[in-house]
Amino acid sequence: MAKSEIKSEHQHTVESAIAAVGAAISDISRVKILCALMDGRAWTATELSIVADISASTTSSHLSKLLNSGLISVIAQGKYRYFRLANDDIAKVIENLMSFSTDHISRAKITTPKNLRKARTCYNHLAGEVAVDIYHSLCQQKWITEDGHTITTLGLERFKNMGIDFQAKGSRNICCPCLDWSERRFHLGGQIGATFLSYGESQGWLTRHQGYREVTISEKGYKVFAQYFNVKK
Repeated sequence: MAKSEIKSEHQHTVESAIAAVGAAISDISRVKILCALMDGRAWTATELSIVADISASTTSSHLSKLLNSGLISVIAQGKYRYFRLANDDIAKVIENLMSFSTDHISRAKITTPKNLRKARTCYNHLAGEVAVDIYHSLCQQKWITEDGHTITTLGLERFKNMGIDFQAKGSRNICCPCLDWSERRFHLGGQIGATFLSYGESQGWLTRHQGYREVTISEKGYKVFAQYFNVKK
């Protein structure tokens, strides 16, 4: 096969894959399902049918399309099946689409609930006003590099002082900026972002609410965030 033919075939494959993903997110019920899964947890089909306000049989059809497109994965545990986003790259795409979509809505019409705007989950890391303020502080204090893609030696030491003894799993996606759809600024993503959210929850700095993206920052959490990142309540 000639190089031109191989290139053409590869291009066609990529274009087909993009079209398939576009088709998968073209239905509002599937979008509702994906947005629900942005809380980073695994959901049952029944729970997702309630969120999307559709029947069980319709939910099953939508989940099949999302599975086939590679946007979600399924975990079997006993007689139950749990669905979640395939990976954090998918979550980043959805968060960016949210930001892009709201660019086309008048500011006067944006009705993001105040509690969600303050703090929420973005898949496996923290998002919202508090998160973008923390990210800004991380950059200013040089815990992470200016582009947000690398944790500095100073940052590793400071995180350790907070009690977060971060150990990277592999060399991919350790630290990255994630565009916050409501704030239009970056918050901390990647492995360190996930570790920060998990550790904060274990220390009582914040509380995640089952079935919702909303996160409540505790008084203890605000004291810690003020101490390390100058984040005010």
